[in-house]
Amino acid sequence: MCSAPPPPIARALPDLQAWTAHFLAAPLPVLADTAERLEAYRANEDAVDAHLLAETVSADPLMSLKLMAHVAGVRSQRSTTDPETVTAALVMLGISPFFRAFGPQTTVDEYLGGNCAALMGLGGVLRRSNRGAAFALAFAVHRMDHDAQVIHAAAQLHDFAEMLLWLHAPALALQMTERQQQDPTLRSAAIQRELLHIELHDLQQALMRAWHLPELLVQINDERHAETAQVRNVLLAVRLARHTARGWDNAALSDDVRDIAALLNLGEVPTLHLLREIDA
Repeated sequence: MCSAPPPPIARALPDLQAWTAHFLAAPLPVLADTAERLEAYRANEDAVDAHLLAETVSADPLMSLKLMAHVAGVRSQRSTTDPETVTAALVMLGISPFFRAFGPQTTVDEYLGGNCAALMGLGGVLRRSNRGAAFALAFAVHRMDHDAQVIHAAAQLHDFAEMLLWLHAPALALQMTERQQQDPTLRSAAIQRELLHIELHDLQQALMRAWHLPELLVQINDERHAETAQVRNVLLAVRLARHTARGWDNAALSDDVRDIAALLNLGEVPTLHLLREIDA
């Protein structure tokens, strides 16, 4: 059963503290396919292991975030390691405790009802996040980064604050999208400060800290440390996913290819071929 969602936020909250408190208390629905698969697994729990379950959870940024936040909250104080990936979180939690903690899930479609604009907006962010995560993982593997799976998770969660906005403040999210479309030269951060009184990056960092997510995951997702290869790995993957969301003819693509080529220590032509192969 799904309870009625709280009324959406129609006007910007006053500051970062208010936004953080609101989202910490807000419900987090998941994709319909995720909810359906979890119920199928629940019916045959003995046949489920962490790797099988991780395939479903990892495909859904919302469920991934929900799991990571839960595990961080129940992790033993005596534990010296943070589970930095979905699979590690499931291994630490256990299959039976997972199903006890996560009953039948409210879906995004149920939560947003007939708000087609919000469903389309959220769907676009989710698709972009999964593409960005695929690019990020491929870059990390090429770089032989031993934290490749964490980089994948960081890229997938890079825009989770925007997802939360479409879920809980869809009118404001739509205004942001319209402003960007009206004037593509406007920086996203400037639009966010004007319409939300905050920047989404700051909200994300505040929420990740409040949920006690693994420090490495938080650091890799902090664009203020773009001088590090792991953060550049995520930022360039996310940027490429954004610029190619509607095709490979974006004017900014040449800059993306140049910067990714530098990250991967490749020529620009081989880099472009690699990017097209990854996306295919």
